[in-house]
Amino acid sequence: MDVVIGIDVGTGSARAGVFTLDGHKLGAGSTPTRTWQPRASYMQQSSGDIWRAVCYSVAIAMPMARDTAGEALDVRGIGFDATCSLVVVGPDGQPLSIDADGAPEQDVILWMDHRAMAEAAEINAGHHDVLRYVGGVISPEMETPKLLWLKRHLPDVFARAALFLDLPDYLTWRATGASSRSRCSTVCKWTYLAHENRWDDGYFRAIGLGVLADEGYRRIGTDIRPLGGCVGHGLDARAAVELGLPAGTPVAVSAIDAHAGGIGMMGGTVDGEPPAFDRRLALIGGTSSCHMAVSSQPRFVAGVWGPYRDAMLPDMWLNEAGQSATGSLIDFIITTHPATPALRRQAENEGRTIYQVLNDLLGASEGNGPAGALTEDLHVIPDFHGNRSPHADPTLRGMISGLGLSATAHDLALLYLATIQALAYGTRDIVAVLNGQGYAIDTIIATGGGTKNPVFVREHANATGCRILLPEEPDSVLLGSAILAAVAAGAYPTIREAMTAMTRIRAEIRPSVHSADFHARKFGVFTRMYADQVRYRQIMNK
Repeated sequence: MDVVIGIDVGTGSARAGVFTLDGHKLGAGSTPTRTWQPRASYMQQSSGDIWRAVCYSVAIAMPMARDTAGEALDVRGIGFDATCSLVVVGPDGQPLSIDADGAPEQDVILWMDHRAMAEAAEINAGHHDVLRYVGGVISPEMETPKLLWLKRHLPDVFARAALFLDLPDYLTWRATGASSRSRCSTVCKWTYLAHENRWDDGYFRAIGLGVLADEGYRRIGTDIRPLGGCVGHGLDARAAVELGLPAGTPVAVSAIDAHAGGIGMMGGTVDGEPPAFDRRLALIGGTSSCHMAVSSQPRFVAGVWGPYRDAMLPDMWLNEAGQSATGSLIDFIITTHPATPALRRQAENEGRTIYQVLNDLLGASEGNGPAGALTEDLHVIPDFHGNRSPHADPTLRGMISGLGLSATAHDLALLYLATIQALAYGTRDIVAVLNGQGYAIDTIIATGGGTKNPVFVREHANATGCRILLPEEPDSVLLGSAILAAVAAGAYPTIREAMTAMTRIRAEIRPSVHSADFHARKFGVFTRMYADQVRYRQIMNK
């Protein structure tokens, strides 16, 4: 049986999925990865640890897939996606530590690391033309602020580095030995101008990274390849042994994890209708969330990254919004509440998750009343880790209004609901600014852990007023990488054709008209709370 392998490296694990050429998953494996947080706002990983986790996950997935298929498998291609983290490789191909104290093997600055806040602010103060293509404001989560931080704070490491790689490109380099880069990564996180096929010399010189321009960009990429293509000559001998796959297996040009998720969802059809991209938003949730919309024309949206040419679909422009904390925020709210230990014990005794217990508490409290209406006096701003979109302000912080002198399980259930609603209002905020610039989004295609939670899905439909589509394959990120593998292997001539053939929709959730007024009023509070926080800062900074 012909199959392809999709590999996804997220914030906390590496996963592998084995798929048929029509998009059915035969087997999957997952292996945790380690993150170090030596200081506040510093988050570091190890490329060696990540690669080992990739190999372990493939070793788990392949036997499972063979058992499911009941026959031998012919791996036609392999695709990689990962978080947009920065990997620093030394001249001998070995890791260079990015730890301020030189901790060995820690050569990855994680995407959500915020050590480069000052550098990002300094870059933004320059109002460089290239920033038009990142929503007007560069994020400390992107790579040029991190490179500038390295140059200033670890100059020896910066000087010795042979390659600076986005983690997706590190994986294809590690698999093939080829140092080509993906347009997906370089356009979205490194300021490469794909629509002009060039780096912006003036930008790099102005921000203090002129040495990269002087070198002809050899350390950050001179061979920038579009999605759907191949890297090098396929798996090299070393990687083939480590992965247990044939040498020469085609390796696809890599993608950022959220962008792979968009590829794994956006092509799904409902009632045979071809996808209308102007009306669709891909919501890829996890620790954080990304909101992806594509257009045939560039759309400049303040506070939303992009427009990026060829970053997800060929010949299309991508706008990428997002929230810096989604799953991690819900977990934080639950973990830090006094009622949680008892609820966790209850969940364990009943063989359920704490989310299921909380959902049942909400259901009992709602009774026959309107869904979600229990939080009339409880409001949350979810920017505990800053706001990625549409305000593009990493210094924003979370807010809760309506707390009382009570910390029961019922109180936790209400706070949990209000937090989910706040995340949904953040998505509503993003949809509004996108639609204000030419989109007509009325459909959200969602994937990620949150979509397993019926309250999360319900509240996102009701709070945004959009219908929610759930793909048949719940792990659309893995499927997206598998789609890229199938195109690289020649099984399909284009990404769009592979998306149509390998993607299906399993469920449609429509918003309740009965709750529209409630959520409109709650959204009014949401926007007022943001304005209030800005006003508080103005008062304190006088």
